[in-house]
Amino acid sequence: MSTQEQAPADRDAAAGVGGTGADASTAPGAPLATRTTLRVGGRPAREVVARTQAELVDAVRGADARGEEVLLVAGGSNLLVADGDLPVTAVVVASSGLRREPVDACGGVWVTAEAGHPWEDLVAETTANGWLGLEALSGIPGSTGATPVQNVGAYGADVSGTLAQVRTWDRREGRLRTLAVGDLRLGYRTSLLKEDPDRYVVLDVTFQLREGELGGPVRYAELAARLGVPVGGRAPAADVREAVLALRRGKGMVLDDPAAGVVDHDTWSAGSFFTNPVLGAAEADALPEGAPRYPAEGGVKTSAAWLIAAAGFERGHGLPGPAALSTKHTLAVTNRGGASAQDVLALAREVRDGVAERFGVRLEPEPRLVGCSLG
Repeated sequence: MSTQEQAPADRDAAAGVGGTGADASTAPGAPLATRTTLRVGGRPAREVVARTQAELVDAVRGADARGEEVLLVAGGSNLLVADGDLPVTAVVVASSGLRREPVDACGGVWVTAEAGHPWEDLVAETTANGWLGLEALSGIPGSTGATPVQNVGAYGADVSGTLAQVRTWDRREGRLRTLAVGDLRLGYRTSLLKEDPDRYVVLDVTFQLREGELGGPVRYAELAARLGVPVGGRAPAADVREAVLALRRGKGMVLDDPAAGVVDHDTWSAGSFFTNPVLGAAEADALPEGAPRYPAEGGVKTSAAWLIAAAGFERGHGLPGPAALSTKHTLAVTNRGGASAQDVLALAREVRDGVAERFGVRLEPEPRLVGCSLG
């Protein structure tokens, strides 16, 4: 399927196209620290909560018409937002819901989730229904609409393996567009949506899943060992999901539940702060003998976590300060309870520069930095 213009009579989003641009729920902005998993971030000039596709399109169109800078916020798990007052309109993507599409061609099951639908809820429901392909991506925080932007991945799987299409509002052309997987230029933690972040607003995401009981081949050695199968072997999808959740909890990569009295500051993070670098042949050859090396498009991929530890940064580095590396995983920069964005940036900068000095490799941040930079 190629890129298509969506007929405006279809579904909820169409109701917003051609509307007045009025916002359904507008208020002075609350601190974005309350909407991000890092728990840092200043106050936007204005906040609009969009609970439907129509409201989302109208909110963005209205802000664009007024010349306001727009910051889309959903799960907030991939954002590091600057401190202080921010000259932006925060549009909170609060849509939710999923549906099975009546698709006859290509086999399998097509499932569409609203952009604001929690990713973990989608994985739990599809796995429970025997709609398979997402189970290795269990426990990842954030919203469904964010997953194709980063081509989110973990434990040998990524979103591109099951993605069928993404329905968007094209701010540049002022129309609805459906982008097929081939249009999205998906790569390691990147996509067309990430390369041009101010153009497309994700409205919903459709996945093509299999029906059955066994998950796909297990490609990640740590997960295979946990399941007791060889790399490339298979296990029931429900078992894969539980094993992934257990591994992620052990690394502080599953969000805590304050309502249940559980507060784990290792989860106050944006997940992996740095992407695994892809190196040229000469750079890879210059790494120590024990450094991980994996074939990758355009070069050789190595482990950011390994580089950080080998450069002398241990788990918990930065304690007892307000920002520290996770006590369970060196790749996560965490807020220990009172950190500012500047505290998080200072620690991340120290780690990045230390790795560069030791190995000549420059780590790149994975979260989106809003109103700030590593310099």
